[in-house]
Amino acid sequence: MGLAGIELAFLVKEISERTAGYYVNNIYPINQNSVLFKLHHPDKPDLFLVISSIGMWFTGIKIDAIEDNKLVKRLRDDLLRLKIVRIEQIGVERIAYLTFSGFDKEFVLICEFFGDGNIMLCNKDLKVLALLHSIAVRHREIRVGSIYAPPPQKGLNIFDISSENFTEIKSISTPIAKWFGRTYGLPTKYAQEILRIANVDFDLVCQNITDQQIERIILASKTLTNDIVSGNHNPVIVKSDDEFDVYPISSTIQDTTQEQIPSFMEGLDKIFSNIILDKGKLVKSGSIDKKIADLQSKIDEQTKAISLVKEKSEKISSVAKSLYSFSSYGVSSILDSPVAQILKASNAELIKDRGILFLKIDDEKIQINSESSFPAIASTIFNEAKRQSSAIELIESLKIKNLKELEKLKSQSQETKKAVFFTEFKKKEWFERYRWFNTSDGLLAIGGRDSSSNSAIIRKQLTKNDKVFHAEIFGSPFFILKDVPDSLPFDSLNEVAQATVCFSRAWREAMYGMSAYWINPEQVKKAAPSGQFLSRGSFVLEGHKNFIKAPNLRLAVGVQYHDERYILTCGPPEPIKKNCICYAIIEPGLDEMTDCAKRVRTEFIKLQEDIAKQFDIDDYVRVLPAGESHIVESGNTKVEPA
Repeated sequence: MGLAGIELAFLVKEISERTAGYYVNNIYPINQNSVLFKLHHPDKPDLFLVISSIGMWFTGIKIDAIEDNKLVKRLRDDLLRLKIVRIEQIGVERIAYLTFSGFDKEFVLICEFFGDGNIMLCNKDLKVLALLHSIAVRHREIRVGSIYAPPPQKGLNIFDISSENFTEIKSISTPIAKWFGRTYGLPTKYAQEILRIANVDFDLVCQNITDQQIERIILASKTLTNDIVSGNHNPVIVKSDDEFDVYPISSTIQDTTQEQIPSFMEGLDKIFSNIILDKGKLVKSGSIDKKIADLQSKIDEQTKAISLVKEKSEKISSVAKSLYSFSSYGVSSILDSPVAQILKASNAELIKDRGILFLKIDDEKIQINSESSFPAIASTIFNEAKRQSSAIELIESLKIKNLKELEKLKSQSQETKKAVFFTEFKKKEWFERYRWFNTSDGLLAIGGRDSSSNSAIIRKQLTKNDKVFHAEIFGSPFFILKDVPDSLPFDSLNEVAQATVCFSRAWREAMYGMSAYWINPEQVKKAAPSGQFLSRGSFVLEGHKNFIKAPNLRLAVGVQYHDERYILTCGPPEPIKKNCICYAIIEPGLDEMTDCAKRVRTEFIKLQEDIAKQFDIDDYVRVLPAGESHIVESGNTKVEPA
């Protein structure tokens, strides 16, 4: 399937609205023609946007890199941390401009979704900095260093349809469906759907159309395009002749099966992702599949050869047996005239080649002695039949060897195809964008990761029944203990105080003996006193502070089951052991964050292999405190896996 211009108009609008305020967090390769953008927002869930030569869409999966993509490094160098500030479409053409801006830089990613497709990174003046492939055709040339020029516009713009567009139609003898689709650059499915809504026969000759029918076509066009672009969808996946397509509106096409889907974007994700995966499997297993095809051809030839040799051997044996009965015909020599007629009945004949006598059976020539008796000649022919039979054994042994190799290659092909896979982006809870854990009393504690999230938890997550925590050290995060009951849960207060200290600079510098304090929400002032300035993520804390000394610098990483899925968390050892199925206690020092994350993952795989492998190294790094750490203890708990 291909992306239509009116479908792209919806995607431009939808993606523009949903990416407002997001910046590029990372860019991953998928294949030579597709990349995955991870978009991050301080207060909203991450978005994952695929940009490919076949289209652009939000995805719920991450396809592991199938091939290298030569654009990824350049895209990362130029676009990371920049925001998508504008997405545009040229008329109704299948071309999108994505403008990225920030840090006094601006870049435009131009995506062409027609033909072989293309992705081009340009500066703000549309000078091409990098691209998937160069173009050199009659009407334009695009290469690194050139100024981007779109192709000549084909057809009229369906968004601007009017009666003036039909001025010449009554002099045309083409069927209306063909003329309409070609004139407006519409796929057949949309041209026919508009005519169906307008109640105009697809095969109506243009010159026979009435003014009333033209008006109905214009009205139907505006209705359908408005429904598609505005998101007034009733989307379906359509299957016909083993091909799949996704429509934002219900289809009336005959001889198809249709499946209702929640949204057009999800349908695109399903269809386009499967296209990428299927092509990826062919790419990965291509060389092996060629060997399989060659080997299968060789086995087929060997099977045929065995059959032919067996048939030939049986014919030779049959002729040899018949020689024993020749004496009953009153002949005494192989050269006697009646012999030729008798041999002909068995598809055999006597021939001479350079004065040497041969008995020819089909295309096989066997040298014989004309002076020998019939039994002696029969013995010679039987020996040839045996020689042919021994050839069968040799071919069969080679065939068996090739069959074993074929099964081995088929297994390798399947394993290679399995290497092309995807992982689903699981919907995350709101608190997972912060540091978090559940206390021994079952209360939720959340903490800032940086100045931005520090600010967010105070400004957006703090409510009147919460308690606010901060360590008595510069470089401390804010932690909030949510929904604290009137009877203070002292175990929870102590645990959050310890977490606040451990996630502060104290961990990185191994500063033991530090304290944290908690205050009430009304003691936090979000604005600086008159004439003073507060840096981002900082607040004025007034009134009495309740200090709690951290007993040690110890945290535990754990796997917790929550809302029908497993998630990683990190907090003081006691609540982690209580709430998680497995844990690893860590202390400051020795291993860098990535090395420690790898060790924690290895320990968890030993303890809960299937569950631990659901998380990659980045997931483990994300929960660890900043600085060096090492494992001092690990194990399973009494909490049963779901």
